Amino acid sequence: MQFRSETLDNGLEIIAEVNPAAFSLALGYFVKTGSRDETPELAGVSHFLEHMMFKGTASRTSVQVNRELDDLGSQSNAYTSEEQTVYYMSVLPENQAHAIDLLSDMMRPSLNDDDFQMERQVIIEEIAMYDDQPPYGGMELAMEEFFGDHPLSRRVLGTRETVGAMEAEAMRAYHRARYAPNNLTLVAAGAVDFDALVEDAKRLTNHWIPSDATRTLAKPSIRDKQSTLVHPPATQTYTLQYSLGAGANDSARYTYRILSSILGDDTGSRLFWELVDNGLAESAVAFTQEFEECGLFCTYMACTPEARSGNWQRLEDVLRSGKAKPIQDREIELAKNKICSGMILSSERPGNRLFTIGNAWLNREKYETVAQATQNYQRVTKDELQATFERLADRKNITVSVVPEA
Repeated sequence: MQFRSETLDNGLEIIAEVNPAAFSLALGYFVKTGSRDETPELAGVSHFLEHMMFKGTASRTSVQVNRELDDLGSQSNAYTSEEQTVYYMSVLPENQAHAIDLLSDMMRPSLNDDDFQMERQVIIEEIAMYDDQPPYGGMELAMEEFFGDHPLSRRVLGTRETVGAMEAEAMRAYHRARYAPNNLTLVAAGAVDFDALVEDAKRLTNHWIPSDATRTLAKPSIRDKQSTLVHPPATQTYTLQYSLGAGANDSARYTYRILSSILGDDTGSRLFWELVDNGLAESAVAFTQEFEECGLFCTYMACTPEARSGNWQRLEDVLRSGKAKPIQDREIELAKNKICSGMILSSERPGNRLFTIGNAWLNREKYETVAQATQNYQRVTKDELQATFERLADRKNITVSVVPEA
């Protein structure tokens, strides 16, 4: 296993975890842009643009792009989040050159008006589809309430209004600014021919023009607030609670991840035994979200409307019981084993390593082996976990409940 990196003259970074023993490779372009980098008027443009990247280029039609993806026998897709947009595929080693040629070409899409108008309707339908799925906009509202005027409050999909009013030229300008080579990272993992990858990337991207793409960083203002969203078709209630956690660059993220496993993993955690195993709630979990300058500690519960009040009190009692019911050594051992074994098993696939390597590089410009990553979890102490647990009792929260009726 070898980590290699190179930066081209135009600013494009190329990184790879080369594993000669692998039978496949994964590669992708990680773009440092997402909903937080949009203006309020262009909310949803990053995700909309992700769709448009598959609609053809100057040298390939939309049909040709998708046919070549099939011809490569690849597992390919893309996603957009608050902080990044990623285009990726997994292929056999003999298809590396074709794969990088296709992906690089896709990074310079046609963005013509006809495709824009057609895909706009697809996005609006996608927004409607997510609005019809549990928790029916609860997560989006919780993010908006927690972050307020902070850029992380913007919805990844945007809204019907912002997508409906968006102009193609505004998207083109956004693409020129955010898809500049110095704001992209080409990431690869597995049976990679790194020297060939670099040479191909130089040839395919040497005409890409850098930009001054930047990102506004700011700490959010934390407050207490409860909100209710009425969704008559719902048959259950859904409650989400967000409080401040650890960011992607904060070493305390390992502590919060282990603590969320102890308290709210979907099997074998304190919330599982308190609410799910005995049939009081369908789901009761704790999880973390990490962003560049801050993070969230989150809880989520789904149950019948009549059980919501009592169940939520039980959940709060678990989260506020740090002093009365301190963390036990066995709980720490189980949580660390679960996290580390899952990470090791996942790492056997180059496609999974691609995301781990790419996300770490975009956030911290740092490469970690699987062994180094597991050591970071093992180094978390009982005292650190206990102190973080006890602080949950005094945290400020944004709580959003989705209910069938007011």
